[in-house]
Amino acid sequence: MQRTTTTQKTLQQCIQECHECHASCLQTLQYCIQQGGKHVELDHIRLMQDCSQMCQMCEDFMLRQSPLYAALCTLCAQICLRCAESCEKVDPNDAQMKACAEHCHRCAQTCQQMSQGRA
Repeated sequence: MQRTTTTQKTLQQCIQECHECHASCLQTLQYCIQQGGKHVELDHIRLMQDCSQMCQMCEDFMLRQSPLYAALCTLCAQICLRCAESCEKVDPNDAQMKACAEHCHRCAQTCQQMSQGRA
């Protein structure tokens, strides 16, 4: 019983982290477009779009308890880490970029836990 409760709690946490990361990436994407310059480099913009979409898809898979969500969590974690690195590289002193990177790191961590069965 304890394992099931812990698993459910971790699943809910991962769903929440994916939701927040999705929203943060979308908000930061709009911010980057407004900032211009290095904020709108094509690779960075594509990565933010990939991360946002992957987080939303991963959240959906977990919400419907798809048997494939662990595999998707593995990919989501990888993309989130790349997005975090990109945000930190674009402007390590920018509060919006820092916040997005933090969301990406948290999402990557919980997705890694889900993908490795440590829920």
